[in-house]
Amino acid sequence: MRLQETQSLRKGRIIHPLFIRVTHWINAFAVFVMLMSGWRIFNAAPLFNMRFPPEMTLGGWLAGALAWHFAAMWLLAVNGLAYIAYGLLTGHFWRHFVVIRPITAYRNLRLELKHLLMHGTGEYNPVQRLLYLGVIWIMITLVLSGLAMWKPVQLQELAAFFGGYERARWVHFYAMTALVVFMVIHIGVALAVKGTVRSMFTGRLETHVDREAER
Repeated sequence: MRLQETQSLRKGRIIHPLFIRVTHWINAFAVFVMLMSGWRIFNAAPLFNMRFPPEMTLGGWLAGALAWHFAAMWLLAVNGLAYIAYGLLTGHFWRHFVVIRPITAYRNLRLELKHLLMHGTGEYNPVQRLLYLGVIWIMITLVLSGLAMWKPVQLQELAAFFGGYERARWVHFYAMTALVVFMVIHIGVALAVKGTVRSMFTGRLETHVDREAER
């Protein structure tokens, strides 16, 4: 029994199911491709007097950037739908994201700002839940506004919803900016909390094993 307990401690408990890990890394890849190719597209027709450095862009030229951008968009859309379906069917969203008490969230926000959003691996505090729910809506906005810009005639109802082609461009840009802000926070917290990045590959929360238990 002692040996079994020790092996269990070494192995760690599952905190991220395989499906969540796979869709997370696919989303991460698609988002980075979309950002870098999108910055190249932006440089071709900027909204204001600003350009992204060429070494931060993808595609080489406008046609190439568009090809990368649309390929990543469909990957993100299909993978995102699979993630949302999984979250709804398994109750993942309800357990980890949806149940948020306003008072607790407010108190937690004050605490999290003091501690730079530090948290335990595998845990979701109210601030993180709001952030993750927010980024899902940001990605949905990016895809829909992108479609409105891509096919403003064929999808004229969608384009009209965003206020026309030009306003859809601004919505797309601001949603992209919000996504970058989220990624900076998300990556910073993941690197700051020991074991977070590893757990997104292994799915397990590594636990400390007492030396006496190993004997």
